[in-house]
Amino acid sequence: MRYSIPPAPHTPKYDTADDFHGTPVSDPYRWLEDAADPEVQAWSAAHNARTRAFLDQIPALESIRARLTELWNYPRLESLHKAGEHYALARNNGLQNQPVLTWQDTLEDGASESDGSAAVLLDPNTLSEDGTVALTEQFYSFDGSKLAYSVAAKGSDWQEIHILDTISRREYAEVLHYCKFSGIAWLPDNSGFFYNRLPDPGNDPSHQNLRSLVYWHRLDSPQSDDTLIYEDPANPARRFYPHASDDGRYLQLYVSRGTDRRNGFYLRPLAPSGNFQRLIEDQEAKYSPAGNLGSTFYFLTDLDAPRGRVIAVDVERPERENWREIIPESEDVIAETALWGNTLVVVRNHHAHQTLHLHDLQGQLLRDIPLPTMGSVELHEGNSSDREFFFSFESFLHPHTLYRYNLDTHAMTPLEAPTLGFDAASYETRQVFYESKDSTRVPMFLTHRKDLPLNGDNPTILYAYGGFTLSQTPFFNVWNLVWLELGGVFALANIRGGLEYGEEWHQAGMLGNKQNVFDDFIAAAEWLIEQKITRTERLAIEGRSNGGLLTSACMVQRPDLFGAVLCWVPVTDMLRFHKFTAGHFWTYEYGNADENPEHFKFLFAYSPLHNVKAGVAYPPIILTTGDTDDRVVPSHSKKFIAEVLAKSSGDAPHLLRIDLGAGHKLGKPTAKLIAEHADTLAFAAEMLGMSKP
Repeated sequence: MRYSIPPAPHTPKYDTADDFHGTPVSDPYRWLEDAADPEVQAWSAAHNARTRAFLDQIPALESIRARLTELWNYPRLESLHKAGEHYALARNNGLQNQPVLTWQDTLEDGASESDGSAAVLLDPNTLSEDGTVALTEQFYSFDGSKLAYSVAAKGSDWQEIHILDTISRREYAEVLHYCKFSGIAWLPDNSGFFYNRLPDPGNDPSHQNLRSLVYWHRLDSPQSDDTLIYEDPANPARRFYPHASDDGRYLQLYVSRGTDRRNGFYLRPLAPSGNFQRLIEDQEAKYSPAGNLGSTFYFLTDLDAPRGRVIAVDVERPERENWREIIPESEDVIAETALWGNTLVVVRNHHAHQTLHLHDLQGQLLRDIPLPTMGSVELHEGNSSDREFFFSFESFLHPHTLYRYNLDTHAMTPLEAPTLGFDAASYETRQVFYESKDSTRVPMFLTHRKDLPLNGDNPTILYAYGGFTLSQTPFFNVWNLVWLELGGVFALANIRGGLEYGEEWHQAGMLGNKQNVFDDFIAAAEWLIEQKITRTERLAIEGRSNGGLLTSACMVQRPDLFGAVLCWVPVTDMLRFHKFTAGHFWTYEYGNADENPEHFKFLFAYSPLHNVKAGVAYPPIILTTGDTDDRVVPSHSKKFIAEVLAKSSGDAPHLLRIDLGAGHKLGKPTAKLIAEHADTLAFAAEMLGMSKP
């Protein structure tokens, strides 16, 4: 080996254990859960120093970092909001840590600050020296003259809401706190807005994610004067997200419980006071509002339709017998629907890539909108009465690009199409299908050089997620381009747990069916080897968050199958995840070992932390987490690496990388993204035998 592995810091073990329904379970590294403990902080710093010493030996690290920086440095539009008669666009000139919000009265070529048609509205890069304060959400008043925006520091899910006059650029004095995943509904007269927040945690943060509260805030007044307009003390897990209908008639509440897809929908006239009509109660099905025309609301729902259908509900005649089906369920899953210009814009999942369609209000298909290649579509915010709408498209070799679509002329125009110094014509993406352990047919995308030799020797990264209804359609990122240039293959497996094939596909990968997710991923790895794309020594697996659970579980179950593991912000302790921050919201997906004996059995059976075996030669792994991650707390990574280091045989490197001042991913600055991906790519290249000076 060309590298040396610094010794791991000593990790004390304590006789800590829990009884789960008669089964004692040891937890010797529980002390690592206390991030404020000086001993834990010293242990973490020692691991970071060890990891840094190892990574800095890799000959290719500097060249990878330089190429990442070079490719990342391209101008791009990241988002668009139509605000009254104006357009708010988030732009990055290349290497800015955060995109800058610009304000334009036209989208025509030549808009500039000099003639007043374009101007900087808000630059988040001025909010912190290191770029770790990010603009996360934007909520514009009906005429666009007021902006309520949220900011998050160091990747935290906790946010502050600030208010800006977009015309005078006046910042209002009040700042709203205790906000997490908050929505805002302005009154048409701009006198104030409704928003959701959580209680002041005070000295008891244990329930800081419960009891969603909806408040009315009047402009130019302190938060202490806000009026509580809605709560549900009997159901503290319910969350309320306010939104105003585009016509200014209705205040809507989207009602949810944690990560449960099944939601409710309440509404009332858009006024400072009034009672809510509970149009739809939660925990029956998913109802995603697409918009309204008068009293008729259009919803995408999976009620009696696991692949989705569109219905119309007249809130003045809300009885179920009056509901109308507009677009029926079909083979392709309906992923998203929005109402623009009396037209339903529909995004579908077709074998894990997305298509775009226009339907009239009776459900008749008007036309299919051609897209550049197999990829992903995101609809952007606008006014539903407009005869234009905006969407973005991306794929593995096609950078994220914003498009403007005219519903009258059907012209589709890219806005400032990005260009990179990358030879995309030399690469290709193809889709394959393979069989999982139970013979389920699973799709997978492969991206690589067009002249890829099928010699079983191609360094390959296999990526997946597998949970929480999140479909993994083709996506673009710069670090994959660097991997491709190094000669690598990137594979995305569309394993069960997402919505690629609807709610049945999701349910086949949740709760007691979670092992299907791991089996699908393992089968993808085996297929890549059987088809001579790669071999074990040249195969790395990668996953983030729930995907980190996936990669750590598969590493423990099949340590013989992988040459390296790239594990990001993982959930690894499946018996205690619900005790931290937002973890209790995930019990709908994973289960609860404390409350349900059956849940304990299947969680304990696959929990990565509890299935590390002594004497097994586990493959090289780099675990990446953030010290301020308040979604998946870093103790998951710390306890897991401690177990692996204590029990693994052999001399493979097992590393923990703790990013300081970084959260789960929200608003992470460009400099940190380049640094972490350079480290991870260099680790993969070295472990798979492809690193070059």
